[in-house]
Amino acid sequence: MPKALIFDVFGTLVDWRGSIARGLTPWIDGEAERLAFADAWRARYQPAMEAVRSGARPFVPLDTLHRENLDGVIEDRAAPIPEADRDQVNLLWHTLDGWADTAPGLARLGADFILAPHSNGNIRLMLDMARHNGWRWDAILGAETTGHYKPQPESYLGAARLLMLPPGEVMMVAAHNGDLAAAKACGLSTAFIPRPTEHGPGQTIDLTPEGDWDVVAADLGDLAAKLSA
Repeated sequence: MPKALIFDVFGTLVDWRGSIARGLTPWIDGEAERLAFADAWRARYQPAMEAVRSGARPFVPLDTLHRENLDGVIEDRAAPIPEADRDQVNLLWHTLDGWADTAPGLARLGADFILAPHSNGNIRLMLDMARHNGWRWDAILGAETTGHYKPQPESYLGAARLLMLPPGEVMMVAAHNGDLAAAKACGLSTAFIPRPTEHGPGQTIDLTPEGDWDVVAADLGDLAAKLSA
């Protein structure tokens, strides 16, 4: 049994796509256009982090990358978001709404395990999101605490080190098979929770477990039930 659960956040705990689209309502007309903007913004996420992972640029927090990416998406899509409002728009990532099972599931799991986000999001982003959703964390882990973006091994091993636990006593919980594969390679235990609409109704990736994960659960409530056995 693990002693600590660390969580991917974007997609696993929150509906980033729907939340960003809703937040864009004051600036962009039409739900389809808002969803397309959210998808385009998110599409720049991995390439921006790869520049840091590769050493092409020094480590910077995700808020910085999101803000740079926002300018690019606005330019590409000719979106009517004025410069004066862009810092405010960038903060939409701080108030993403959790999936319906997230808050009650974390409350159940928190009775028995150390809980922490292990996200590529920076500390203030994670704090604001937790306050927005009423979540309680025991720690804030992730890229800004280790100086490495997932899926670099230093990210997962750094989380275990900060918790003063061997990797095998730390369980990575994620809706993304690639995240879990990287964690497993570092000796962490793993739990997969599918989020089949993270990318919308036409999602084609991460619909099912693609590895020998320690636990596969329908949602966080199911994970709590399986870990209590």
